[in-house]
Amino acid sequence: MDLTEFQTLARDIRTEIGAVVQGQDKLIDMLLISIFARGHVLLEGPPGTAKTLVARCLAQVVDLDFGRVQFTPDLMPGDVLGVNLFSFETNEFRLTKGPVFTDILLADEINRAPPKTQSALLQAMNEREVTIDGKNHPLGDDFFIVATQNPIEQHGTYPLPEAQLDRFLFKILVDFPDRDTEIDILRTIAALPLSADSGRTSLRKVMDRPTLHAGHALVDSIRLDDTILTYIVDLIRATRSDGDIQHGASTRVASALAGAVRAKAALDGRDYAIPDDVQALLIPAMRHRLVLGPGAEIEGHTTDDVLRTVINRTDAPR
Repeated sequence: MDLTEFQTLARDIRTEIGAVVQGQDKLIDMLLISIFARGHVLLEGPPGTAKTLVARCLAQVVDLDFGRVQFTPDLMPGDVLGVNLFSFETNEFRLTKGPVFTDILLADEINRAPPKTQSALLQAMNEREVTIDGKNHPLGDDFFIVATQNPIEQHGTYPLPEAQLDRFLFKILVDFPDRDTEIDILRTIAALPLSADSGRTSLRKVMDRPTLHAGHALVDSIRLDDTILTYIVDLIRATRSDGDIQHGASTRVASALAGAVRAKAALDGRDYAIPDDVQALLIPAMRHRLVLGPGAEIEGHTTDDVLRTVINRTDAPR
């Protein structure tokens, strides 16, 4: 696969998903970067902003197995990973696999589950395998999580621990579409029967597993110039000395960001990265990994505000 074919593939995926999910073009682009950079994604936004719908549509256009877990306060780790059950027919224990044994997993409202259940995903996200009763079970190199959470409702929710947040490549903030787009959405819905479900629309499969692997290979072939690598490191180190940040970014963040930059360059039809790629991805890659100091919170600064300041203060390569 060359860059032209890769761009054509991405355009086809955008077109198919965009036929159902309107007004979320940036979200679709970030999901494409994530799946080709092999990183999990956390979507945060109010209800009704197509977070679940876009994950379902992505699974339809990509010919991979899809599973969904609706996280609730009473969800147990075994409900996600699976359990060994005794079979009286064979007189031995047999693994009943949980929904985590799939390619694309939608973890819906992940912050509703207690910490014990949230932590069950840590190994799956980091190592792409799970351990059940002391035995390791691989999930495959294509394992990809799209998690959603609602930032408005706090009753009955459990904040994700920093260790788990660090496993997500991006935290993407999903907002409402603009007025004209909302009118177009309603116009489309008004033309359908009331019983219709837009999420059940049959979308064309445009990418199978071999094509996904070819895309991965193309992204792997993108090499970053030393000036880009130095720029990423300088930005990461700047977060550790910023007075508004209590805990800065780690080397793991730098590595994840570098991989995402390679994917973005390929999707833009380039075999090289530019500083704009780094700047475009820095905030979604780091907003969930930093801990602000008390002074920044008192002054009402958000993580995004602080990261924009870091970008402005750090010299970009020319």
